[in-house]
Amino acid sequence: MRLLTSALILTVAGATPALAQGAQTTPDSGLHWSVAAPQGATWSLECRFAPVTIQNKMLNRFAITGTGPQRGRLPGQDGRCTLTRTGGVGPVGVALVKDGQPTAAGTNDPAKPAFINVF
Repeated sequence: MRLLTSALILTVAGATPALAQGAQTTPDSGLHWSVAAPQGATWSLECRFAPVTIQNKMLNRFAITGTGPQRGRLPGQDGRCTLTRTGGVGPVGVALVKDGQPTAAGTNDPAKPAFINVF
């Protein structure tokens, strides 16, 4: 698994000092995510989660694009993810695992993204 720190995007504006002084988190310490694309379709994944502090920056969004299967971890213990098939052949699916329980969704239609919510 490669570390995807560059894919974490700062989207919290005007964070309160209490949030900014929260405990530091590592980018791969939370929920496991996995994208399946058995026929090699291309996709984009965007996940949002409760704000966390990583390297003194407040973050609440993760975005990545890919082809075929891929997996990683979010920095928090909650999240909601939207997976969009952007090209290629075949369906795509996404799963988040919290407390050993997977939650998954899939799509074969680029106009109808798959959505999962784990809080």
